[in-house]
Amino acid sequence: MTHTIETLARAGAKEVREIIRSGEWSAPTSGLSLGHVQANMIILPKDWAYDFLLYAVRNPKPCPILDVTEAGDPEPKLIAPGADVRTDLPKYRVWRDGELVSEPADIKAEWRGDLVAFMIGCSFSFESALLEAGIGIRHIEENVNVPMYLTSMPCKPAGRFSGNMVMSMRPIPHDQVVRAATCTARFPDVHGAPMHVGDPSAIGIEDIGRPDFGDAVTIKPGEVPVFWACGVTPQAAVMRSRPPFAITHAPGHMFIADKKDTEYAVF
Repeated sequence: MTHTIETLARAGAKEVREIIRSGEWSAPTSGLSLGHVQANMIILPKDWAYDFLLYAVRNPKPCPILDVTEAGDPEPKLIAPGADVRTDLPKYRVWRDGELVSEPADIKAEWRGDLVAFMIGCSFSFESALLEAGIGIRHIEENVNVPMYLTSMPCKPAGRFSGNMVMSMRPIPHDQVVRAATCTARFPDVHGAPMHVGDPSAIGIEDIGRPDFGDAVTIKPGEVPVFWACGVTPQAAVMRSRPPFAITHAPGHMFIADKKDTEYAVF
């Protein structure tokens, strides 16, 4: 069966996870199962897990934690009971000593009894609110991955983890920037309000046409680049801090939770 963003936009989270698990969807997940929370993921050995937990607590904008699994248990019980973090994302990244070594479609062969999965809020979760407010999402319109950039803004170090913040970018018409900021500020557990608006060089981005992760998108006349904290930030920390082993989602290829985005709205 052929699946498209349009056909999966209104599908339930469990249905989409089953499609992903079967190998029928391997593309980015933006626009899928609209209204459901999506999550970034990092999996670490238990002896590194506390350091990362502290890192996330000190850096809640890029690393808002939605769920943490028990060591060796692949089920994210809080946000998706019955799901499996080893199979339910379209693409993974496996890291050894801070180096990317593979991007498999599932991680069953890599799973160990000491691994802890952190599920981290994702800005895809507030895209439904932007669309409902009449604000277009360019990477959905162009059927590409969201552009993400490693910025010059340092995160607060914790234990063995350090690194700079990654941000995702969406072009917004200048007269809709305030509305976009207001819409997304309602969702602090999925990155919340923008971190930066306007000049990319002010946050260390030399060429907005060459994102560090994801794909470039068109910025039309009259539009402003707007940047949100991004859950790929832990991958920047992995590259900087070099834990002996880690697994993450591939940027843009998220875990779709049973939780609704409205459950995380604060007003």
